[in-house]
Order: sequence, then structure tokens, then C-alpha cells
Amino acid sequence: MKKLIFLFLIIFSIITFGQKPLVVGMELAYPPFETTDKYGNPSGFSVDMATDLGKYLGREVVIENMSYGGLIPALRTEKIDIILSSMSITDRRKRSINFSTPYAKSNLAILANQNSGIKDPMDLNKKGKKVAVKKGTTGHVVALKSFPNADILVFEKESACILEVTQGKVDAFIYDPLTILKNWKKNKNTTEAILKPFEETPQYWAIAYSKNNNKLGEQINNFIKNYKKNGSLDRLADKYLAEPKEEFEKRNIPFFL
Repeated sequence: MKKLIFLFLIIFSIITFGQKPLVVGMELAYPPFETTDKYGNPSGFSVDMATDLGKYLGREVVIENMSYGGLIPALRTEKIDIILSSMSITDRRKRSINFSTPYAKSNLAILANQNSGIKDPMDLNKKGKKVAVKKGTTGHVVALKSFPNADILVFEKESACILEVTQGKVDAFIYDPLTILKNWKKNKNTTEAILKPFEETPQYWAIAYSKNNNKLGEQINNFIKNYKKNGSLDRLADKYLAEPKEEFEKRNIPFFL
């Protein structure tokens, strides 16, 4: 049934817009950037941005929801046209895919169990310390590099990592500060939010596209330039990120946009 719906959307888009739809890969499990509404429809900052990109290109947009670790393989095999899923630019990823100019940035943060004794990020770099990471994320890569003495435990889901921390099965979870703040607020009795940056440079978020599609890359870069200039990114921040933005400012933490 899903394949039939997808085929219908392609045919409809070709008839309506004269070209194939823009198939956007994202994992709808990271609110408020990538998520679903109460009816199960794609929703969030990245979904709105993808929709606006489609309008800019004159193409219908189809959101393909998949696991984060499957996004790059799907792009490389041309099952999707782009990735717009809060993805950071890394040298490793650049070997197989291309990235647009950045549209946002983020520093990694740590959700620590209150009984872990972790007060500073480098407290994790000790034998016996257990660090939960989500498979394929920047947190996964950075943990291996920054905390070689710790035991790095890899999970498929963000929720599993958080549960491990709240139950005291691991000492900490490394992820972006928005998620860390949100889950610390939900679990103040068992966790601590450590937001001190421990990387030399922020993680820059961008739209990923295939190495054999430089024309699309140029179009995306022009879109991002105009999107910033006309205030559309700021409007999305006001719509989806007003509360965390205020919290970031209180803590003197660099914001995403």
C-alpha cells in the first residue's frame, strides 16, 4: 500500500509540476525539528523548511520517514533526493555525500545520571564509565574520539539512551543540548544537564544531497541564502523554538540559529 501511495504521489507531481517530487529523507523522532502531529502527519521545523524548499524548486515534496542510520545509504542509492534531518556536517560523511551551506549549528551536551559523579564532560573519559549514544549520530562519533577510556554503548533509539541514564544503567548520554534540556526537565530527580561545550567547533547542520547532483546543491544553497535573508529561519525559530531559545539565553549557551 505504501508503495502504491508513493507511486501515486510521483505521478501526481509530474502532472501538476512537470517534474518528479523532491523526496526528503528524515527520521520523524526528533521534535520540534522532525516529528509527527496528532494525525500522524510529518510536522516540525525541518518539515516546514522542506516544504518551503519544494515551493522554491517548484516540486512537490514527499517525506520519507526512516531510521537515522539509514538516511545516508538511502541517499547514496537514490531512494531519496536529500536529507533534511538535523544532520551535522562531518569529514566522514563528506566522503560519500555532499552538504549544502549550513543553516544551523549545535554543540553537543550531556545528560548525566545524578549518581554518576559527572560534573564536567571530561569526567566521562575514565575506565568504567558508561556512555550511551544513538547509532550513527554525531554524538556517537564524538564519544569515540573524546572519551576513548569509557565504554561506549550504542542504541538505535534516543528514548533507549535516555532510559538507560534515568535508570542508572549508564553514566551519561551524549546528544544535542535541546534534547538534553528537554529530558532533564522531565527527569530532574534522576539526571543532570551538563551543557558545557567540549568540542573545538560547533556541529553545523546542513542539507545533504548526492555527489552526482551538484545542480540541486547549487539550488539548495541559493534557497538557504534567501531563506536566511528574508527572515524565514527566524520565523521558524519563533514558531517551534521560542521556549528553548529563552532557556539557552538564560544559560548563556549558543543557540541553533
